[in-house]
Amino acid sequence: MLRELDYTELKKNIDPQILGFETTAQISTTPEIIGQSRAAATLQFGLNIKAKGYSIYVSGTPGTGRSTFAKAFACAQAAKERTPSDLCYVYNFENPKCPKVLELPAGSGKALKEQMDELINRLLNELPPLFANREFEAQKSEIVKVYQEQRDSVIKIITEEAREQNFGVKNTNSGIYFMPIVDGEVISEEQYDALSQEQKDVISTDSEFIQKRASEAMRQIKEYERQTRKEVEEMEYSIGLFAVGRHINAILFEYADHPQVVSYLLSVKEDILEHIEDFAVEDGDEEEGMQSYLPWYNKKGGEDVFSKYKINLVTDNSRQEGAPVIVDFNPTYANLVGEIEYDNEFGNFSTDFMKIKPGLLHKANGGYLILQAHDVLANYHSWETIRRVLLTGEIAIEPAREYATGIAVSGIKPQPIKADVKVILIGTELLYELLYEYDEDFQKLFKIRADFDCEMQMNDENISSVCKFIKNFVDKEKAPDFDAEAAAKVIEMSARLAERQNKMSARFNKISELLAESAAWAQMEDAPLVQERHVRKAIFEQERRLNMYEEKLTEMIEDGTILIDTEGFKVGQINGLAVLDMGDYAFAKPSRITATSYVGKAGIVNIEKEADMSGSIHEKGVQVLIGYLGQTYAQDFPLSLSCRICFEQNYSGIDGDSASSVELYAVMSSLSRIPINQSLAVTGSMNQRGEIQPIGGVTYKIEGFFDLCSKRGLTGGQGVIIPKSNTPDLMLRDEVAEAVKAGLFHIYSIETVDEGIELLTGVPAGVMNEKGKYPSDTVHGKVIRRLKDFYRKAIEE
Repeated sequence: MLRELDYTELKKNIDPQILGFETTAQISTTPEIIGQSRAAATLQFGLNIKAKGYSIYVSGTPGTGRSTFAKAFACAQAAKERTPSDLCYVYNFENPKCPKVLELPAGSGKALKEQMDELINRLLNELPPLFANREFEAQKSEIVKVYQEQRDSVIKIITEEAREQNFGVKNTNSGIYFMPIVDGEVISEEQYDALSQEQKDVISTDSEFIQKRASEAMRQIKEYERQTRKEVEEMEYSIGLFAVGRHINAILFEYADHPQVVSYLLSVKEDILEHIEDFAVEDGDEEEGMQSYLPWYNKKGGEDVFSKYKINLVTDNSRQEGAPVIVDFNPTYANLVGEIEYDNEFGNFSTDFMKIKPGLLHKANGGYLILQAHDVLANYHSWETIRRVLLTGEIAIEPAREYATGIAVSGIKPQPIKADVKVILIGTELLYELLYEYDEDFQKLFKIRADFDCEMQMNDENISSVCKFIKNFVDKEKAPDFDAEAAAKVIEMSARLAERQNKMSARFNKISELLAESAAWAQMEDAPLVQERHVRKAIFEQERRLNMYEEKLTEMIEDGTILIDTEGFKVGQINGLAVLDMGDYAFAKPSRITATSYVGKAGIVNIEKEADMSGSIHEKGVQVLIGYLGQTYAQDFPLSLSCRICFEQNYSGIDGDSASSVELYAVMSSLSRIPINQSLAVTGSMNQRGEIQPIGGVTYKIEGFFDLCSKRGLTGGQGVIIPKSNTPDLMLRDEVAEAVKAGLFHIYSIETVDEGIELLTGVPAGVMNEKGKYPSDTVHGKVIRRLKDFYRKAIEE
């Protein structure tokens, strides 16, 4: 039913009295999630369920508090959970290329690291004196003396046997050499060459025998040497066993309940005893000086022989209370799984287990890792890495180059760490749908989806929560408090952002911007409180910063470049309304829509479509219009006409069906030759039955036409026709409501096409009588008469 709206229906007014305070200083508050009960319940459930595959995807519009509340919920849940174990990489004495993982209770990793450092320092201080005392040296000398006597005895025997065969003996470090003796003297190579062949044959025969005896002698000497070395090592082992065992046993006792640590410590003990000589201080002032300054350093082939006894503590939870919550915005492959660093010496790369560095997954292990979906997908291999970790339950550290090419470059392959981490991805609905559609593992791994709404109900609870949000902002930013009128204006602006009188926006980043700018204007005036005028000023200035393009369009309309009539009557011409969304700013401007009709068989032609400037939804609206014309006027004869519809001076394309009823009015005016009131603008979708359907951006559309009429001068006859179902969506500016209140501007709501055409033309639409005919003096009657004329002319041709 056609109805002119009262000014009280044009916006939601918040009475400051209902807020229950004079300033926000009177509010006591705690952080809470506002207007997202569904998302809150889903997050709480998703955080509590520990089964595999229940990672969480937080979906929604940016600015609705997804990241903030996901972190807050995760932190609250993590505080109730146990602190995860420390993770360490240690030397693998069985396979040095594959460092082992030790898992210890929180804080024990740091303690073990310090204990191992202390152990080696103590051994470096205690063992050298043991090996340097006189008793040890005497025992060692006695063993070596026996070996030397045995060696000398063997050499003496082989020397005597060689002389019997006319050979001299030369003993060197590399072995025993025999030289022929002729006439009692050792001969040189030149003298040997001068001998007769018979003499050479004799020497060669004797040489074979003595060489055989020499080989037997060298084997015997080596056996004596091996036995001597073994006796010395056994003596060193027995001496070191007490000192090493005394210190390691104390550590073993402390970690007796941890088989991994016990096994590692026993391996350390055995390796130290096998290499006990490394702990002896070498002679020389330089080495003694280095030993005093660098107790870990023992120069043996230029390497740190004690580094293998160190502990690489990759995750230290000694100060962690509860489970960890890690938030990151740069989830590269290396940041996720860590990396293995290298030393470059003369172009050669080397590494060891101490150069393994942890990643985000290690730090979040046992807790929660919060990432932005866009950041994950934007980084090479990041999504594949997260998916692999969640599927396998293991965190494997592989260099990025090795992971990408399959070519091993690290030199070591650390043991994978068991993964126990819940990943929380924050992203848009589009990214969720893409991952769900194109990655078959996504739906297995992210079974919880928490949807954040962009709006919430306008009720007492949420109004109170928004007031608490304002108070939280004031406390956090050290801003002036807001008085009740200012807070009420912020709530009204929240409803305007939601474009609904019974809703408020849940995009709290936008609310925060308004609060920050309002507080800034108050502080610039040295005002003790943020008042309503400061909020209005912030709104005005924010729009002024962003509305340059709108002003340019207005100027073009004002100077006649863009043709828009706001007075008079025209046939086949009407003012439509279109919203232009610039991303951070949206506004609407009127657009002239025209229709021409003539004899022909082309039917309804959408000029925008012919010029490839029409979107699919707009084209659907045109087809609905054609359906309505056929249903209403072509029951007795076929439509035989050519009619062209155009958005005049449109050079950027058009989409949407909100102008479908407007285009119909232009066509009906063209066919009936009844002029349309140009002081009215129209918006509204329609169906084939002529019912008016709701559209979007109704507030901006009304304000766009109002601004133009206001600049040209309000006559009292101007206004906008909107769908009745859009009435609850109105959140108009105060100046529009005031003009309506004063009778200078009008807003009409309609439910049918007939109501709209009557208001636009001042002529009754017409009601079909019992004979199926429309009265001739109505709009429908005139349209049918014109269409019959077209049909007759088409037949005659």
